[in-house]
Amino acid sequence: MAVLSELLYPTTRLSKVFSAVLALLIFGIVLVSAVSGFLLYQILRPTRSTSTFDLNVMMGHPTTFSFPVAGAGKRDGWFYPGLRDAPTVVVCHGYQAQRADVLTLVTALQDHQFNVFLFDFTGHGTSPGVTSLGYHETGELAAAVQALSTRDDVDPRHFGLWGVDMGGYVTLEVATSDRRIAAIAVDDAYADPRDMIRIEARSSGLTALPLVGLFSDLGFRMLNYPYRHEPPVSTHLGQTTGIPKLFVQSDDRPPLASSTLALFIKAPEPKQTVRDRLSYSDMSDDDRRIYENRIVNFFLQNIPPTSRRDH
Repeated sequence: MAVLSELLYPTTRLSKVFSAVLALLIFGIVLVSAVSGFLLYQILRPTRSTSTFDLNVMMGHPTTFSFPVAGAGKRDGWFYPGLRDAPTVVVCHGYQAQRADVLTLVTALQDHQFNVFLFDFTGHGTSPGVTSLGYHETGELAAAVQALSTRDDVDPRHFGLWGVDMGGYVTLEVATSDRRIAAIAVDDAYADPRDMIRIEARSSGLTALPLVGLFSDLGFRMLNYPYRHEPPVSTHLGQTTGIPKLFVQSDDRPPLASSTLALFIKAPEPKQTVRDRLSYSDMSDDDRRIYENRIVNFFLQNIPPTSRRDH
């Protein structure tokens, strides 16, 4: 009690100095915690679009297709019909994006007779909630593939997946566990959602403050405690043996380009990699057409849109 009393009401010079240092330390921890919490909130709650779309006037004649997600109710997506009984390519948007941002790729795939499906991940576009940067989004994509496989107008055994950054992580995760995934293309992907937290935290500039990066990572891990034992997708890429894989790296996103290259190196055959000057979202119209033609050709070579139901 005497020690506590001396700390609260210091009488000697040494105890006064110690109390001042302790007060500054506590203040610093509170400040870093507050900054880290604010940063994490900004990362996990990206600005969402409130735009609405009338499918009746959209090219490609899309229809709404709903599918159940465990613990999250129903999720609505857009189904673009191609050749009946042909494979379906599920297009997975990235972090801070939405399904409407990848419609030109959807059109390019549909023009070559693929069935195409896309939806908004949690915390993006029209889907409410807080993103986990891939943990529970993996379950959303798996649920979408399962629901699509019950349709009577698609090939239920052959799916293609395309995804960028967060969508790329989710694509790889689902491909390691679902034998219906027949080809995948990932763009600026990462091996672990915690990687994206570190990248976003560094890009904010706030990690110049001591411990902000550490506290942000700790907060993210606490929020996603059920996934604490989830290993990086790079540890089980061996399960994609035999699945054609295309890895795309962008020069303007060096941290993600490096992680994508590391994933490519660890991935089993068949695989290929290409490098672009700009990321998909920042490409000019001409560059985007070249990019989309590459993606379309990749799927044409590996899951051509022919009726396979009886094969």
